[in-house]
Amino acid sequence: MARWRRTERGRVFLERMGSGPPVLLLHGFPQTGLMWRDVAPLLAADHEVFVADLPGYGRSEVPLADGTPERMAKRAMAEDLVEAMARKGCSHFAVVGHDRGGRVAYRMALDHPDVVSRLGVLDVIPTGDLWVRADARLALAFWPFIMLAQPAPLPETLLRTCAEVVVDDALSNWGSPREIFDDEVRAAYIGALRRPEHAEAICDEYRAAATVDRDHDAQDCAAQRVIRCPTLVLWSDRGGLANWYEEDGGPLGIWKAWAPDLCGQAVRGGHFFPEEHPAETARLIARFLDGLSLATDE
Repeated sequence: MARWRRTERGRVFLERMGSGPPVLLLHGFPQTGLMWRDVAPLLAADHEVFVADLPGYGRSEVPLADGTPERMAKRAMAEDLVEAMARKGCSHFAVVGHDRGGRVAYRMALDHPDVVSRLGVLDVIPTGDLWVRADARLALAFWPFIMLAQPAPLPETLLRTCAEVVVDDALSNWGSPREIFDDEVRAAYIGALRRPEHAEAICDEYRAAATVDRDHDAQDCAAQRVIRCPTLVLWSDRGGLANWYEEDGGPLGIWKAWAPDLCGQAVRGGHFFPEEHPAETARLIARFLDGLSLATDE
């Protein structure tokens, strides 16, 4: 069942299925909630699953422009989603986010500790930590961090007029086989980038990651704020997180400073492993949501 939920800053698109303890799934770039198409039904066997399009992405409305990156800060986006879930009757739920959705998800857990029961972050490290460690590997492998954070109108013009090139580059070059994205999925991702107001919002979201989101992380570090709920970290075994941060103890070593109650592991596949290996991804998320060890006897 798909519904829009109105918030103070505009409508958020939410799709609901299943019954049981609630979990909110958040997508990354250049995707929409469609990325969870094979994972969500598996989780819905035992959970009430909500799949959102992030504010400013996909079918969700774009928060009104105010000339600053704050409108697409992860703090503001998290507040929108907490409000949308509350309007669905969910005031306490787990949240799992991939890529950009992972950044919104961990900000939600920090800012709304009484709302988020469990947190999952997929193929990301915290935004502030990412920028501290940014180097040529990041700039060349994941160019949106640099390109989409540039001043208007260059990056939004790129998204609007070259959406096919942007999507195909990401789907082909971030470690997952191109054939897992059929024509319908590819067309949906391309169409979501072509809308002028959405392209602008997405670029503002990347600009926020380079500015205000970093400030929020720095403030939390100074205040020694941590994520209080159990936290799951999953990452691609073929991507940068698998080998870029070995001196820091890998992704778990970096996340440990933020989330003391932590578990996680690499997952086979590229950056889009939830779409490449949905059954494995769903199994790991489900075990975490149920409070079980990620390991099995299988």
